[in-house]
Amino acid sequence: MTMHVPDPQSSPTKALPAMYDLPSENLEEPGLPDVYHRWQAQLLCASCIPPNYPPDRVFSASDLYLYYDSNHLNWYKRPDWYFVVGVSRFYQDRDLRQSYVIWDEAVNPLIAIEFLSPGTEDEDLGLTESAPNKPPTKWQVYERILQIPYYFVFSKYNNQLRVFRLIGNRYREQLLTGSRFWIPEIQLSLGLWEGAFLQNERLWLRWYDINGNLVLTPEEFERQRAELESQRAEFERQQAQIERQQAESERQRAESERQRANQLADRLRAMGINPDEL
Repeated sequence: MTMHVPDPQSSPTKALPAMYDLPSENLEEPGLPDVYHRWQAQLLCASCIPPNYPPDRVFSASDLYLYYDSNHLNWYKRPDWYFVVGVSRFYQDRDLRQSYVIWDEAVNPLIAIEFLSPGTEDEDLGLTESAPNKPPTKWQVYERILQIPYYFVFSKYNNQLRVFRLIGNRYREQLLTGSRFWIPEIQLSLGLWEGAFLQNERLWLRWYDINGNLVLTPEEFERQRAELESQRAEFERQQAQIERQQAESERQRAESERQRANQLADRLRAMGINPDEL
């Protein structure tokens, strides 16, 4: 029996949905993290190093459950990234956290950041209200319950960064200065940076110090240190080469002087003059 193999040139092409078209299998959470969320959060965590806090007294997390209501123990939010100051990096100074529980930690986050996705954008921007007898929205939790002082939202689709600051009891959108926003409590600015992280070139959120310098990740710092060390070694090699060339030039000059002196002495002897008696 001969099997018929369809000719791909003559068969109609079936248009399958692409990555951007396929929904999450979890319909209650349409904004499940993608690779960008993970990498951007990794970059924020690695370089958020406030100069006015010891490294072991700050805590940052990405996509870690944040429990906020002791009267509703199963209510939580899952910020794309948040930052807490004045707490240990570890739960009770020893364990890695499985979640962040407000009534247990007793310190609210200073900063929350959401990376906008089509499925969560309206809630992230405070455009939706909670349904009756349902948990409050993220905006309501951040603004009214936790009163997080700084709330940033960033869209990877149009590279727009927006910041809302808690003034009174409400978020007010703030203006950026040179695509950055200064946070005095941690003496750092959050802003945009165009460059490569994990070999992906795009606009990323990055931290800047008081002088406007980029706060480097440990890997970037080591790479920069290695580059500076390599440059220093190359400079020393060039200096040594210059010194060798100068020494060789001096040796050749001395040899030339010696030869001229010998030639002059030979002429004097030919004239019957002892050069040693001059």
